Amino acid sequence: MSGHGGPAPVADISAESFPEYGTSIQDGYVDGYEPVSLAAPHSSLVKHITWVGMALILASLAGFGTLIYGAATSIWGHGASTDISQTVLIVGAVLTAVTLIGGFLTIRAGRSGYRDYRKATGRRN
Repeated sequence: MSGHGGPAPVADISAESFPEYGTSIQDGYVDGYEPVSLAAPHSSLVKHITWVGMALILASLAGFGTLIYGAATSIWGHGASTDISQTVLIVGAVLTAVTLIGGFLTIRAGRSGYRDYRKATGRRN
């Protein structure tokens, strides 16, 4: 019996016999290994949000087209119809801004795992 009234201390055999190693994926990489972009678990290309961001940037072309059309109608007119160039310019500018900002933000969110990987390992890919 121990002198303090509690049970005697017991060694944790499992922790001594089977030490825990790092659980991050790069701990298993061989020195000099360069992970392939699409197959690497930290890759931005395997995340849906990254592709949604790329689609939003591509969709901003519709906003640019509307913006250009509004600018052209304000310069050369729109035939016999009423002047809607200011409205079309505003709609084009808003559409362009929303899709571009949304696209860049979602791509940034999709690449967060890659930024964390680079910070943790110092690797460039």
